[in-house]
Amino acid sequence: MARVSAFSSPLLLGFDEIERALDRLSKGTGDGYPPYNIERLPKSADNDEILRITLAVAGFSDDELDVTVEENQLVIRGRQKDESDRIFLYRGIAARQFQKFFVLAEGIEVLGAALKDGLLSVDLARPTIERTARRISISRNA
Repeated sequence: MARVSAFSSPLLLGFDEIERALDRLSKGTGDGYPPYNIERLPKSADNDEILRITLAVAGFSDDELDVTVEENQLVIRGRQKDESDRIFLYRGIAARQFQKFFVLAEGIEVLGAALKDGLLSVDLARPTIERTARRISISRNA
């Protein structure tokens, strides 16, 4: 059975990347761990829009976290080392690995990441785009 999407209209040309991004989002994990915020920061001289993703990663050190960009996706991974020499009477703080994916729009740049007080912040910027219009000449011979 053929799959019909909202982007299959003949009037929407070149949107196949958006359709693939939506597919990746729908296949992503619905796990809410670790919790995160996304906020809009004030504009800077170089960027119209700056976004900050903040993840609550208490118990993770910077060498146990990995932030990468893979094919227009921001991927944040955390993996804690198993400390078998520790004996817990009660363990209420989760020590588990995680993977979070954020699909990035074309042109979004990762400015950097910082870990402070158990919060991992990743700053993203959308550079200022100049809007242009150009006239296309029509040839008589096609």
